[in-house]
Amino acid sequence: MIGAVLQVPVLGIEYSTLLILFIAAFAGGAFGAALGALPAFCFTGFMVIAGEAAAFAQADLAGNITGLVAFGPVFGPHISFAGGAAAAAYAARENEMGANFDYHNAKAITYALGTKPSHLVVGGLFGIVGMLITQFSVALSLPWDPIAVSVTLGALLHRVVLGYSIIGVVAGDGIFDMTPFERGEKRAEGSVPGDEDKTGKDRLAVEPWLPHQYKWSGVALIGFIAGVLGGYIWLQTGSYFLGFGISAASLTFLNLGVEKIPVTHHMSLPASTAGAAVVASDPSAGGVLVIVVAAVFGVYGALLGEVWQRIFYAHADTHWDPPAAAITLATLTIALLYILGVFPGSAWVPALGI
Repeated sequence: MIGAVLQVPVLGIEYSTLLILFIAAFAGGAFGAALGALPAFCFTGFMVIAGEAAAFAQADLAGNITGLVAFGPVFGPHISFAGGAAAAAYAARENEMGANFDYHNAKAITYALGTKPSHLVVGGLFGIVGMLITQFSVALSLPWDPIAVSVTLGALLHRVVLGYSIIGVVAGDGIFDMTPFERGEKRAEGSVPGDEDKTGKDRLAVEPWLPHQYKWSGVALIGFIAGVLGGYIWLQTGSYFLGFGISAASLTFLNLGVEKIPVTHHMSLPASTAGAAVVASDPSAGGVLVIVVAAVFGVYGALLGEVWQRIFYAHADTHWDPPAAAITLATLTIALLYILGVFPGSAWVPALGI
């Protein structure tokens, strides 16, 4: 009887498989909390490189390393990164973070939380949430990256559940104004809720996601560069995700404190995907076209990330990932261009079953 029940599908998945996913997602989210969100994401990058290299060498024809490890319960960003970010928000709210971060401690995604059970449980629960959002998106063929949208919605959820403001306290001449940061302006005196290391006078009025990467011209140019390289990598290897993996792995150096390392995975992934979509994943259909469209989408992803950070990161208290939001919106654009008949394909992006 039990065996028969376990064969009944939910979201197209048998109960037994879904149960395994629940348990593995909890463990993956808890592991992301223990490592820290960004260190866990760096491992995502390394595993994508390993998986895509193996697939290119025809040693991993099914893409198991990329699909089941890098994007699965072990290091899938919707599970390990999202779980780590939520655990950091919880730990900061409980005055248990101790990261001594320049911004609000809930944004300290480079900080490993270790083995405190409450932190691991929060990470694990949000890992399960991330898995469920992704599975729903895949089951319904919703027109965006199902992992990126899960990271994005998971961050919104942890702000709401843990009592943080959605936008935060806007300073300066509006939500897009970064000049208070440039002037070194501080917030009003008083305690900073959920951050035991700071009073208001210690905290910047505006906290740009990347202090070395927020000016429009530089953001656009690095987007162009990452976009060209993402398109070129797809042309030469046929891999949609190798450029993303390289971008993600490069953040190891940022996590280790190397200054001014750019964050580019929200540029390289839309670039390689759009480049493939514009020729229906047929490299022989036009290499120059691939590179041009990839460059455009590299810039597009970069600017989307910057817009997102100015609205949802710079004035708020927790990490709401600009790259995940940018990838969600950029892949939605690719799917819509396919649905509207502008692109002949959508590469790997679902398109409502079309």
